[in-house]
Amino acid sequence: MTGRMIGVDVGGTFTDVFVLNEADGSATVAKVPTTRPDQSGGFLDGIGREVDDLSEISVVVHGTTAGTNALLERKGARTGVICTEGLRDVLEMRRRDRPRTWGLRGDFEPVVDRRDRLEVPERTLADGSIRTQVDLDSVRRAAKQLLKQGCEAVAILFANAYANPENEVAAVAAVREIWPNPHVSASSEILPEIREFERFSTTALNAYLQPEVSGYLTRLENALQSDGFDGEFMIVQSNGGVMGVNTASRLPVRTALSGPAAGVIAAGYIAQSAGFDNVITGDMGGTSFDVSLISKGQTMLSAQTSIDFGMVVRNPMIEITTIGAGGGSIAWVDKGGLLNIGPESAGSNPGPVAYGMGNDRPTVTDANVVLGRIDPENPIGGKLERLDVEAAGNAIDAHVGELLGLSRLEAAEAILRVANSRMAGAIRLVSIERGFDPKRFVFMPFGGGGALHAGAMLAEVGISRAIVPRFPGVTSALGCVIADMRQDFVQTVNTLVTQLDEAALGAFMQEHVDQGMALLGASRTSFERHEISFELDMAYLGQTHTVPVPLTVTQTNGTVTAPSKADIEQAFDTAYHATYGRLLNNGVRRIMNLRSAVTGKRPKFDLTSLAPETEGVVAPSAIRKVHFGHAWYDTAIYDRLSLPVGTAIKGPAILTQPDTTVLIEPDFQGRVDAFGNTIIEPQKED
Repeated sequence: MTGRMIGVDVGGTFTDVFVLNEADGSATVAKVPTTRPDQSGGFLDGIGREVDDLSEISVVVHGTTAGTNALLERKGARTGVICTEGLRDVLEMRRRDRPRTWGLRGDFEPVVDRRDRLEVPERTLADGSIRTQVDLDSVRRAAKQLLKQGCEAVAILFANAYANPENEVAAVAAVREIWPNPHVSASSEILPEIREFERFSTTALNAYLQPEVSGYLTRLENALQSDGFDGEFMIVQSNGGVMGVNTASRLPVRTALSGPAAGVIAAGYIAQSAGFDNVITGDMGGTSFDVSLISKGQTMLSAQTSIDFGMVVRNPMIEITTIGAGGGSIAWVDKGGLLNIGPESAGSNPGPVAYGMGNDRPTVTDANVVLGRIDPENPIGGKLERLDVEAAGNAIDAHVGELLGLSRLEAAEAILRVANSRMAGAIRLVSIERGFDPKRFVFMPFGGGGALHAGAMLAEVGISRAIVPRFPGVTSALGCVIADMRQDFVQTVNTLVTQLDEAALGAFMQEHVDQGMALLGASRTSFERHEISFELDMAYLGQTHTVPVPLTVTQTNGTVTAPSKADIEQAFDTAYHATYGRLLNNGVRRIMNLRSAVTGKRPKFDLTSLAPETEGVVAPSAIRKVHFGHAWYDTAIYDRLSLPVGTAIKGPAILTQPDTTVLIEPDFQGRVDAFGNTIIEPQKED
């Protein structure tokens, strides 16, 4: 069905909507305030702004923060755990780490209270043999007890279930007969991988999120369908792919960091189309600044992420570094007289002081307003008529200027310098500290506030140029529209290469392919092609840390042929040498895990369809005084979306559009490329 594809990204402050008309390639965008506590209100409002008849929509793809917020705010469901005798406190002991490195104080409360963690007799050994059959009567009693205690979800966590899930499968079947809802998670279904705490944590967090996330998605789907929507509703995963809503309801832990991941996918596609394979993304919303790195067109995937201290999720995720430096981040002076930004944010309600909705503490946005960088007569989001510049200035005076002996303008500049410094630190963390030279990368700022800070990031970090996408405020929503459908699988093998059962490895591979293709086949989405990749986690015997070893695998009519031991050894040597620059003499090679990914490549739309005309009049719509450094500059204001391809504008200048403001600082220039992106770089000498 050809119609309109819609991407919706719900952020902490704004809900962004990107609507693509598949027939002619045209696009429209909307930005509305995020609604709390139920985000579905803003979701439906944003779609309603752009689409009158929901029956015209073929696909809705959603990047959600519902799961991430539930974890960070500890607002998941009351969850129970049924585990092997003796393992009740694995979630609490973790890896014997602590929130603060120094000192003897520090505590941690798992998302599952100890009274809701019950033990049952059973034992599977590491080699997969069963020493003690599971006591199903004990399992049933435990499930009934947890229900009596008010648990809405339950996780079954048995020792070594990755090696042989028989006991766990039997227990899960018994619990599902009793449990009044589908919220039953099993570690062998969620993460059949060695390492007890990580498996237990990921499964427990999945159960903790199930009632919240599945309820939210069900409400959304029902509301869409009641208004005539009959297309496909899909959710962005943290690995940058999308999944069906049924899969998301069953595996909600895969939605953690869903929205930021969509932004990185869009940034990579936009940058590659524009001729840049190396890009550092900076998503600045109202609450946070999210940074990620794309090298040679490939996003960085992390096998494991800690959402907050002790909340470990072992699931492939795009590596994203987040700091509390969004437009709504509050500026404050500590007892030592130091100016700080965040992590507390004013969010969308009450929002920055300039919004006039009750906040009296200054934010990064307020500093930009006072310095003239944001037009007070045309605030983004469409809800407010104008911004209160004087109130923002008074708040900066009271909470920053008077405490530090600075004038209003000096205090506002100081707020931006501290915010820019923190943002630059996050960029260095993902680049320099990981061996990447930022001079070889372009910076892509997006989100509602990112393009206000592009010049500062180039100057502070030494990046060569910035590329501001056509619709930077809704880039994550655009990413929802273009993300591929992807399913990831993992299975612990845990054997020496010399002792590998090639047939067993081939069986695991085939099982992953079959499951992945079945999930893709159940989708109503059309795919240009399918891609299947395999990777082994390997190390030398005696080593703890593994290296990822990509495998070249042959397929014939959907049947996978496992690689030989010699092929695996050669692939390991190549990967290990590339990582460490040497091999170990007489080292014994060991395989820990098989990782598989099955991806359905969705059709991409041509970004040139978003580009403006190649001819037109370039004239500023106004001249406004804007403060840079220590002086006011007469700054030309342009309507960005009407600037023709090839336009070059020297700073200082401001480019305005409904979803963001692009700032071109003095000594920089902006150039409109063939896709409507604005390339910002230092001015060239005449």
